[in-house]
Amino acid sequence: MTRMDTPDTLAPQDIAVYMNRVGAAARSAATAMAAASTAAKNRTLLALARLLRENGPALDAANARDLDTAAAAGLSGPMLDRLKLGAKVVATVAEGCEQLAAMPDPIGEITGVKRRPTGISVGQMRVPLGVFGMIYESRPNVTIEAASLAIKSGNACILRGGSEAIHSNLALWKLVQAALVEAGLPATAVQLVETTDRAAVGRLIAMPEFVDVIIPRGGKGLIERISAEARVPVIKHLDGNCHTYIDAQVDIAQALVVTDNAKTQKYSPCNATESLLVHADQAAAFLPRIGAIFAAKGVEMRACPRAQAILSDVSGATVVAAVESDWAEEYLAPVISVKVVDTLDEAIAHINRFGSHHTDAILTTNHPNAMRFLREVDSASVMVNASTRFADGFEYGLGAEIGISTDKFHARGPVGLEGLTSMKWVVLGQGEIRQ
Repeated sequence: MTRMDTPDTLAPQDIAVYMNRVGAAARSAATAMAAASTAAKNRTLLALARLLRENGPALDAANARDLDTAAAAGLSGPMLDRLKLGAKVVATVAEGCEQLAAMPDPIGEITGVKRRPTGISVGQMRVPLGVFGMIYESRPNVTIEAASLAIKSGNACILRGGSEAIHSNLALWKLVQAALVEAGLPATAVQLVETTDRAAVGRLIAMPEFVDVIIPRGGKGLIERISAEARVPVIKHLDGNCHTYIDAQVDIAQALVVTDNAKTQKYSPCNATESLLVHADQAAAFLPRIGAIFAAKGVEMRACPRAQAILSDVSGATVVAAVESDWAEEYLAPVISVKVVDTLDEAIAHINRFGSHHTDAILTTNHPNAMRFLREVDSASVMVNASTRFADGFEYGLGAEIGISTDKFHARGPVGLEGLTSMKWVVLGQGEIRQ
């Protein structure tokens, strides 16, 4: 198939042929990327940042097509928000490319070398995973984040965005390929699945001969399907039910600012706070003030009986009685659950039971309580006196993130460069033989 062909015109039986071709090209490109110099990879990233800034109008036009189609199809407000590209998003991903270019290249690093009594030296070398498949919904910025991380980590990747963002993703991908070619690297190091046929996803997650790991990024339904059907390892998180806990000892003025930001800075990300826990000692002082802030911004509060009794007096507030399911809900909307707790133990137990093990924060002036929270909350990111919205690769200094993992294997939390690598053992000798 040539680039002028449209994969959506392929017959279903040809999807497998198309995906095999994409997979074979990725596997070949992965070999070249693993051997690529740091300079070549950095040149690609800097070229991509430049091209992103130079092509704002073309990217806006492509994104407008997707937004118009999505709005006509009745996509929800949070989904439309995720679909928007815009100058700010483009500037952020361009900066991410530059940040990645400035970072040390992890590939080839040898660590932990120890000399054995036999005379050999044993250590570990960091190497690329090979080929990863990225399946994502709505957010077209993921195209650049995934591509840039693949380039810097010496991997090849196959990207499959949602049908709702096809024009945005195609426009961004063309810039990635142009940057690769400009730097002398294979254009097939980053490939976008050009068909919106769902059969392509089924094939992508079931070809271990070409793909080493799958990274889904999107709604719970997508991730559950990928996890159930994939024949290769999956790096994933299912939900983003993040908590902010107001401790018995707290700077209320600071807590108001942080809690407001954690919930309202943006509603759609998976690191937005969805559940607010307040110690009983601070409920009467804190809840009316945060309730007024939420009321002014149109945030609905689903409250336990004690919280409801306090919040019901807040002018203009929308307060409803919480049900059991609210404690585990990822709203992705101007809705938050609110519960009064009597102890730090109760807060930690609640988070570990109902949370999604994504990101949880304690706001406190009590150092021992902060340390207990860090140790005992079983989440990929745990924070003290900071907004949960910081839980992403860019803010963690990873250059960009390809996703967030709540699993407990080599990649946990925001997955950046190191999450796309593995370690292999290396042995250095001078002719030693085993006796």
